[in-house]
Amino acid sequence: MMTTADGLSSLPKEAELELREGILAFWATRAVDREHGGFLGAVSMDGRPDHAAAKGGVLNARILWTYSAALRRWEEPLYRELADRAFDYLLAHFWDAEHSGLYWEIDSAGRVLAARKQTYGQAFGIYGLAEYCRATGNAEALDRAIRLFEDVEAYALDPVSGGYWEARGRDWQPIEEIRLSALDMNAPYSMNTHIHIMEAYSTLSLAWDDTRPRARLRAVLELVLDRVVNPETGHLILFFDESWRPLSTVVSYGHDIETSWLLCEAAELVGDPTLIARAEAAAVRMAGAVLAEGYDAARGGVYNDRLGDGHLNTAKDWWPQAEGVVGFLNAYRISGREEFAQAALRTWEFIDACVIDHAAGEWYTRVSREGVPEPGLNKVDFWKCPYHNARAMLEAMERVPLLPEPGRA
Repeated sequence: MMTTADGLSSLPKEAELELREGILAFWATRAVDREHGGFLGAVSMDGRPDHAAAKGGVLNARILWTYSAALRRWEEPLYRELADRAFDYLLAHFWDAEHSGLYWEIDSAGRVLAARKQTYGQAFGIYGLAEYCRATGNAEALDRAIRLFEDVEAYALDPVSGGYWEARGRDWQPIEEIRLSALDMNAPYSMNTHIHIMEAYSTLSLAWDDTRPRARLRAVLELVLDRVVNPETGHLILFFDESWRPLSTVVSYGHDIETSWLLCEAAELVGDPTLIARAEAAAVRMAGAVLAEGYDAARGGVYNDRLGDGHLNTAKDWWPQAEGVVGFLNAYRISGREEFAQAALRTWEFIDACVIDHAAGEWYTRVSREGVPEPGLNKVDFWKCPYHNARAMLEAMERVPLLPEPGRA
């Protein structure tokens, strides 16, 4: 039986193989829209492209981040070509030349379908553009990322509560319908928007040598720790009203484990030892709660969520599995508790056995607890992207060599 040390030692090579020959190769060959430009809005599970599918700004920005991050590690011409393609298309079709900011959705030919300025979408624009600047030195990318940062701070930030509104209209004025999707509450503030602003400002802080992004990163980090993380349960609160009163009791295990390591990344960039200690304590608490309640100890893998009525949804979407690998590795780094390393490895084993489509490439969107893929879901669509799994592979490659040896923490 493979030991924890053996599993950790082999993980970086396995992650690199899956990233380069699986994920990145799939998106390079199956997702490029050679008819209309940019990338396809949808590709079916069996690889059929939908040339009429609408295109989301978040998907394009996540593709931009993915190939930019890959390019920073490997100077491959193909990665540069695809990062350039995503950058050019984002500015040509999603950028609002009149009011600034990124549109939410366009049709397959590039015509605007939803012009609202979803704060979540602006955050991913910052994230992708800042990473592209880091990879290429492109000054325009940094200029646009800074402009989005300034837009978010000027129009999306509520100066009274310190939170960020979910959305504004095309002209940045208030609108009634602000939810991300039909599955979300139409609430003023959400966990999801705030954690991804934190993520975006972390990357912008690395690309832009200025005090402003780090100052705002500190503010968002403290807000997430103070308001969004429930210190009693170790779970995130998903939705709030204008006074930060919780509106939801749903537990999202994928967001819990993802946020656990994003908190640490943000705190390290801020550089305050007190905040680092606070973020690390929260990260271990959150990862421990997921391990106890949302982790499949029998098969490996992270369950999707627990509903407000207490029902456990044991389906396993692709992205909580990816975030589980990183979040559990991060908790092991902090605590030295070997059960976290084992959970990361067991989750990776479940991914490799059941979530990766080794024949056709990429990862299934959702599998059952037992690992059976759910039919009828896409490999590419508005929300199905290469960022969670590509990032997890990169993080595994970078983190594992720095981890304590099991038993010697």
